[in-house]
Amino acid sequence: MAISGIFSALFIGLIIGALGRLVVPGRQRIPIWLTILIGIVAALIGTFAANALGVGHTRGIDWIELFIQIALAAGGVSLAAGLYGRRHL
Repeated sequence: MAISGIFSALFIGLIIGALGRLVVPGRQRIPIWLTILIGIVAALIGTFAANALGVGHTRGIDWIELFIQIALAAGGVSLAAGLYGRRHL
């Protein structure tokens, strides 16, 4: 993977993580690095899931893939906020 690919993954992870964090109600007391990590993982898993469902490559913006990624990020942020919040009170 080239340097540009790493920066692209970090940027997409930041966006997906932030969108997932916005979807979850309430305040999440998790660090930004964890949000980015959750976003990167959600983006990767969401892409694989969308391709498995046959909706990974469509004309224009892949809305279904994006919704899958955001839903996974929201679930990850919610889970991490619950686990991280209990441990770091």
